[in-house]
Amino acid sequence: MANTPQSKKRARQIERRTDINKARRSRIRTFIRKVEEAIASGNADAAKAALQAAQPELMRGVTKGVVHKNTASRKISRLASRVKALSAV
Repeated sequence: MANTPQSKKRARQIERRTDINKARRSRIRTFIRKVEEAIASGNADAAKAALQAAQPELMRGVTKGVVHKNTASRKISRLASRVKALSAV
């Protein structure tokens, strides 16, 4: 348990940041899920639009420190290739 005033303050700050980060991570997952659902439905236009909306959200997670840069790039790349394959068919 936190004993010093500084450690008590840090504990409060961490608690606030954890809630914010959870919400941001959940938002990112929602955007990714929308792309996945559009791909599953076979609608290329909807998938492309969902991907366009998901990309900045993922990169925002990177700048906020919620997601690692390489992880976000990998997710975007994999989704983009799947959307591209969908529109090619």
